[in-house]
Amino acid sequence: MPRLNNKIALITGAARGIGAAVATCFIEQGATVIITDKNAEEAQKLCDTLGDRAYFHLLDVSEESHWQAVEAFVQTEFGRLDILVNNAGITGFLETVGPHDPEHLDLASWHTVQRTNSDGVALGCKYGIRLMKASQAASIVNISSRSGLVGIPAAAAYAASKAAVRNHSKSVALYCAQQGYPIRCNSVHPGAILTPMWDAMLGEGEAREAAIAGIAADIPVGHMGNAMDVAYAVLYLASDESAYVTGIELNIDGGILAGSSAAPKSS
Repeated sequence: MPRLNNKIALITGAARGIGAAVATCFIEQGATVIITDKNAEEAQKLCDTLGDRAYFHLLDVSEESHWQAVEAFVQTEFGRLDILVNNAGITGFLETVGPHDPEHLDLASWHTVQRTNSDGVALGCKYGIRLMKASQAASIVNISSRSGLVGIPAAAAYAASKAAVRNHSKSVALYCAQQGYPIRCNSVHPGAILTPMWDAMLGEGEAREAAIAGIAADIPVGHMGNAMDVAYAVLYLASDESAYVTGIELNIDGGILAGSSAAPKSS
């Protein structure tokens, strides 16, 4: 039997990268998946590819009114939510003017990153909990980052926001347990995963290949990961196989945080 049979799942930032990989994996494992993103065109294309168990809903995770609309949609269509993957996130490098180092940071840029990465997860958990109380066994998986566990000198806002995701996941896990809700919450910490988020840092052509090789040289397993490496970890935490697991952080980084790279330069 598929591992997510009859589960209703919602994924944020699901149009591409890790979010799209998770959506694809969940569909393969029997779930009905609500794909949310600000990029309606790409998200709808993914839905069309995944078939009749995939639904699209527009969502800017930093806007509470958008979450209220999503809550109403899920409640009307399905009556409950079993899985929430808070995946949407930005580095701030493309979306803001910066800079992002601790000495010179631009406060408006800092706030933009926090609104998506930290506020977006907090709002997701808020509305997710409301919908998940009707589930028999629910799971929230928050996508943090390796950068949420170590400092990143040139990306202070991103690192701080991802650290907030890690800590908030634990608060949600304990709160739901205290309330007797059938909801677990865990965080996943990808590192050196080759997704579109890296494009601005890697460049193009030979320069890109050289940059990837340089990063791989500092990874114990010898190569960067891919989005499905993260999706399979999310699948475990989303499924009933992890029924006794809540409040943890799961690192998906090829061994970097085992000690080989004490101060990684990027997420």
